[in-house]
Amino acid sequence: MTAVTLPATARTGGSRDLAGTGTLLRLALRRDRLMIPAWVVVLGLTVVSMGSTLEKLYDTAAKRAEVAASMTGNGSLRALYGPVFSDSLGGLTAWRIGGIAALLAGVMSLLIVVRHTREEEETGRQELLSAAMVGRRAPLTAALLAALVADAALALLITAGLAASGHPAAGALALGLAVGGTGLVFAGVAAITAQLTESARAAKGLAGAVLGAAFVLRAAGDTATEDASSPLTWASPAGWAENLRAFAGERWWVLLLFLAATAGTVTAAYALTARRDLGMSFLPARPGPARAPASLSGPTGLAWRLQRTTLFGWSAGFLLAGAVFGGITDGASDLVGDNEQTREIFERMGGHQGLTDAFVAALTGMLGMVAALYAAGAVLRLRGEETGDRAEPVLAGAVG
Repeated sequence: MTAVTLPATARTGGSRDLAGTGTLLRLALRRDRLMIPAWVVVLGLTVVSMGSTLEKLYDTAAKRAEVAASMTGNGSLRALYGPVFSDSLGGLTAWRIGGIAALLAGVMSLLIVVRHTREEEETGRQELLSAAMVGRRAPLTAALLAALVADAALALLITAGLAASGHPAAGALALGLAVGGTGLVFAGVAAITAQLTESARAAKGLAGAVLGAAFVLRAAGDTATEDASSPLTWASPAGWAENLRAFAGERWWVLLLFLAATAGTVTAAYALTARRDLGMSFLPARPGPARAPASLSGPTGLAWRLQRTTLFGWSAGFLLAGAVFGGITDGASDLVGDNEQTREIFERMGGHQGLTDAFVAALTGMLGMVAALYAAGAVLRLRGEETGDRAEPVLAGAVG
């Protein structure tokens, strides 16, 4: 299906375009009453608890100064975490978890926006809702507001938690806003991809590709410079999050970049949604062949056809992760330094066969847990086939 440009007489304006936004927002928050709190609480507490973890590992100013110098001087580790701008506990917390939390906030936001826009259209629920008093821009506005609620709650939890733990309030606020601001930027990106693609999976994949590109740009820029001043770093929202410099002489003006990017993407999304009909897309789906190949004659071939794109995407991600982690193995000794506590942690996680081998073994265990997410998602696709009424016609054939 292709995008359809509406005639001028079919375009409404003013408050009518937003009619029903409040109701749709309440519906979105009701449907996400478990997902949003889970994301916010787990991610927020992970950031807050990092400070106490680092305090146990680096309990003296000398140890913190040593690890900060080692991390900033190692290009591979800068690519993974970014440079260290301050050797205070707050500065190390922002360095160790701030960038990761910002990207995960982006994942949370894009999932929320796509779920309440393109996914609603794909399942036909949006057409039913639009038959009532619902304005043309109301579904997109409600989805963006739901993402705003989630990102604001996450920023508030991080700020309050770090401040309550004794960190400077200004730095805690800067880190919270950096994480929440990154989430809002990718909410706007997802709002655009939801207009461009015909399926929710494609919209999530395209938005995820933009998020991955943002990480790669930030990593490449930080590898080239020790102060995050590379143009590649500044081209990425993830780079903006670290250049806000929480706990290291905050640059409050960087928040304007988040505001500008969010406003720009949201404006583009509204412009796109005004130029297409419900259920249509700007990137039409490619028609399939007239006859199915022999591989689709059984459930195994169908499962492969449904899973192959996701499998290739995850494989590419793990290939990139392997290249990144492989590049930092030589810096394992710099990461640990003379800290016996950190050395013992890696040995408990990966064994006693040498620090580098223990470091690689520990990373392998963590990547294995990430791989379990793909396995769970692949199995849960069975449930999606049932709820989408696609399993029933398959089972009507000669399938056990």
